[in-house]
Amino acid sequence: MFRIKRLYSFLIKSFLPLLTVMFSVCLFVLLMQFLWRYIDDMVGKGVDLNILGQLFFYAGIALIPMCLPLAVLLSSLMTFGNLGERFELLAIKAAGISLIRIMKPLIILIFCISVADYFFQDIILPKAQTKFSAMLLSLKQKSPELDIPERSFYKELPGYNIYIEKKEKGGIFRNMMIYNYSPGNENDAAVIVADSGYLKVSADKKYNILALYSGESFQNLRKRRPGHKNELIPYEREKFSYKEIVIQFDTNFNIVDESFFNGRDISKNMKELHYFIDSVSIVNDSINRQIAPAVIEQTYSNSFRVNSRPLSAKQPCDTVYTDDFEQLFKNTSIENQLRILNEAKTIASRKTTDFSVRMFSQIDTKKTLLGHQIEMNRRCATALACILFFFIGAPLGAIIRKGGLGLPAVLSVFIFILYYTIDTFGLKMAKQGVWEVWHGMWLSSFVLIILGSFITYKAINDFMLNFEDMKRITKPFKLFTGKLKKSYNRGISILMRHS
Repeated sequence: MFRIKRLYSFLIKSFLPLLTVMFSVCLFVLLMQFLWRYIDDMVGKGVDLNILGQLFFYAGIALIPMCLPLAVLLSSLMTFGNLGERFELLAIKAAGISLIRIMKPLIILIFCISVADYFFQDIILPKAQTKFSAMLLSLKQKSPELDIPERSFYKELPGYNIYIEKKEKGGIFRNMMIYNYSPGNENDAAVIVADSGYLKVSADKKYNILALYSGESFQNLRKRRPGHKNELIPYEREKFSYKEIVIQFDTNFNIVDESFFNGRDISKNMKELHYFIDSVSIVNDSINRQIAPAVIEQTYSNSFRVNSRPLSAKQPCDTVYTDDFEQLFKNTSIENQLRILNEAKTIASRKTTDFSVRMFSQIDTKKTLLGHQIEMNRRCATALACILFFFIGAPLGAIIRKGGLGLPAVLSVFIFILYYTIDTFGLKMAKQGVWEVWHGMWLSSFVLIILGSFITYKAINDFMLNFEDMKRITKPFKLFTGKLKKSYNRGISILMRHS
């Protein structure tokens, strides 16, 4: 019968609660960051708590791949730090059990978590990303009064073009100008100017009501007849202290069609990503094979044909002189020099435009292809990061022998920031096409492998970080900074007395 050893059971029971707590804390922090980022799209929309709850649920699912590596790093560092601080790790080693053997059950557990994380990103995450994007876009499109910008015309309300000078708290608009195109075309637009106003929603949520204060409106009563330029057109002019304009606009919360997001890289599983990359790569290569010869022929061969015949009066004007063109150019007149330079500039501009037009069709395809390749590599690298962070956190905890949330939390945050910075740098290099995709997306993993190997090697060889030695090393620096501070305070006091 299979039984887990008591030591292994003890380590797993010590690690799992910390992993759960750290994962919950990291997820909460990232959700608060998400709330701070999109708070303007949520407040004042009149959306039910059920909708907001679904939005936070899908956002939390989308943030799991980022939370898990940090939680593994924190929990592993704290677990082995607690064991070292309570001398339990020392007692286990004294029994003849090596550090790698102590880490064995947790290595298997983290490996299972990494595999589960990979399949989670392949199966569940694309669906959650699609639903989250659809709900967030629907939330942004609801209640457009919060989206009306300052000092620019807003055309999202059907039949109206609205300009506001300033927005104040509470949704109050100042110095408004409204063009009403709903009765007919632009020639029949009614112009309304108001000192202030606000936008509210009707009780049935099918209309927006624009309430205006202290304004004036102007509108032509009929069109100008063709051929009557000097005809007088009757118009209507009205001054008002309060006026309401009813605009038909369905303000109920309607989720946009999720199929709109199915073409994005984050909404596809690994099989679909592979299929897309293979298909687009074949199409892109075929386009290159068709375009490259034509570009070479038109840009180089036709423009720079070598003609070794000597220059003479009977020679065609478009022949390139190859013997000593610089001397020929200096000896010719100023008018001919200007003509030659202008013709060369025209030819270069024409070739550049032709090349840009040919390559424009491939820019979007190349960006989309890079996005899918980046997403595929990112999912694999994120799953592997859990294992790499464990081989950093566990040996580091055994070295520092400090538990709790003090020093382990500081070290974990520092290591994760370093990882995130390198990963972001590699991502930008891959997106811009400066590096190969796998170079940029696996750069952070390569750094973690080096760091984890070094720390694990030191921990296996019983390297111990002695804080007393560190205090003795830093003591001269503290004395030096203390003397500098005293000298600075003394100088300040002398200046104050003289002043």
